[in-house]
Amino acid sequence: MTRLRIPDLEGKAVLVTGASTGIGAAVARAFAAQGARVGLHYNASVEAAEKIAAEIEAGQGKVRLIRADVSTGAGARDAVEQAVRAFGGLDGLINNAGGMVRRVPYAEAREADYDEIMDLNARSVIVASQAAIAPIKAAGGGFIINTTSVAARNGASGGAGLYGASKAFVHNVTRGMAKELIPFGIRVNAVAPGVIETPFHERYSTEAQLKAQLATIPQGRLGTVEDCVGAYLFLASAVLSPYIVGQVIEVNGGQLMP
Repeated sequence: MTRLRIPDLEGKAVLVTGASTGIGAAVARAFAAQGARVGLHYNASVEAAEKIAAEIEAGQGKVRLIRADVSTGAGARDAVEQAVRAFGGLDGLINNAGGMVRRVPYAEAREADYDEIMDLNARSVIVASQAAIAPIKAAGGGFIINTTSVAARNGASGGAGLYGASKAFVHNVTRGMAKELIPFGIRVNAVAPGVIETPFHERYSTEAQLKAQLATIPQGRLGTVEDCVGAYLFLASAVLSPYIVGQVIEVNGGQLMP
């Protein structure tokens, strides 16, 4: 795919969490194609992460593999610290790591379900962002972009309620952090993908569930990871989005129009 060159992204040090598959992998490739130095974070998906890194390097991109379990506070901090050490600083953080963990109805949810889902999707965003603030300030400002979900606005269904709630948390964290950090030149925004064809849905959604979702999308198709990357590039660029702060860009084919 031919991409428009975004000059102010070249040379930037960017950490993408959850970048071994799906949207994160596509975003990592896209930033590398813009000339950014990419910290490609992963945890369990070793082979997938190595494959994406090899693809980036084959295209003359700059990438460093960063392994950490961001569902723990120590792991989230470590991921950022690894990136800072690798690049000598940090210009941007994309909090993309997350997942449903499991489908569980509210009536059956245990405290352990809550802890796992919130740690992965919510705690990771707060702790990684905290760790990134000082190096991004030291770079003269930059960006934090959080990945949320259409489920944050529609309540989710089919046992995905806790996941949707964790992403609604990310929505509000995005707005609160945006207010606190913009005085330091750090723009905080978010991207909310809709139903995107990724390993996420291969793992958590049945064919019937996807068919039902498709019927609610005016564009008449499920999204692809490539449909999502432009929003991240746009929000990362101080040339393209200098006055966009605390916003959530919905990427869902018209499924939800808030």
